[in-house]
Amino acid sequence: MSTPQPPMPQAAPAWQTDPGSAYPTYTSPIPVVRTRLGHALSSEWTKIRSVRSTMWTLGVFVLLVVGIGLLVAALVAANSGTSELNGQNPLSFGVFGLLLGSICLMTLGVLTTASEYGTGMIRTTMVACPSRGRVLAAKAVVFFAVAFTVTLVSVGLVAFADVALLDGARTPSGGEWLKGTLGISLYLALLGLLSLALGSIIRHSAGAITIMIGVVLAPLVIALFMFSDSLDSVRKALFEYSIPNQLSVFYSNSLTSSGPSGWDPLWIMAGVTAAAFAGAYLLLERRDV
Repeated sequence: MSTPQPPMPQAAPAWQTDPGSAYPTYTSPIPVVRTRLGHALSSEWTKIRSVRSTMWTLGVFVLLVVGIGLLVAALVAANSGTSELNGQNPLSFGVFGLLLGSICLMTLGVLTTASEYGTGMIRTTMVACPSRGRVLAAKAVVFFAVAFTVTLVSVGLVAFADVALLDGARTPSGGEWLKGTLGISLYLALLGLLSLALGSIIRHSAGAITIMIGVVLAPLVIALFMFSDSLDSVRKALFEYSIPNQLSVFYSNSLTSSGPSGWDPLWIMAGVTAAAFAGAYLLLERRDV
């Protein structure tokens, strides 16, 4: 006859009674780790690179900026003589693609926040990271890094191509190179951040995108139809501070002789974006998810 084996030791139960307590307490076998900003950044990076909307919007952005920028430069080079291009900044021909491409960045910025409210994913996000300000900050940092990098690469490619194609144009100075590449990339990334903040405030993708398109195009369109002399000052202000004109300022090609100049559009956009984020944060803390 075989000798009976002693019973195997069993793991301690998860439910245990603390000494002096009549109720059992539960000890989770999963280690509890306090979440930090790095965890939120990793989560938002996983989200933004895994959804299809990111690839589509950024792909269309690159296609518009690079495609239209090269097409305009090629047409100008083929139909303009050396004398007509003399004195012009060759980098300025890239603004046509950037104006259309900005709509793609605004769309992605809105979707980064508003789409989670549409799908209900925001509940899971807030359970995983109860600090709402940290979630908003992580979304802003990840989006800004992606938008700025893609814009800088696209704008830089168009800038070098424009200089190579337009032999009759003057050579841009160092300051013009800096404004036409780094400056414009920071401006568009901030414009996308403004859209992200508006998406958090509105919590509706279509509504926020519509508002942002109106912010970009409406001032210029309204100014074009102001024929009364009494509205001259209003018309002038709308021209000067419209997004298309501010984009042109980075290439020293403003639509008006007054208004923002140099790096002014960047500081204006930074101030407006900061105010929008302050409002988004306050509403995020006070609202239910």
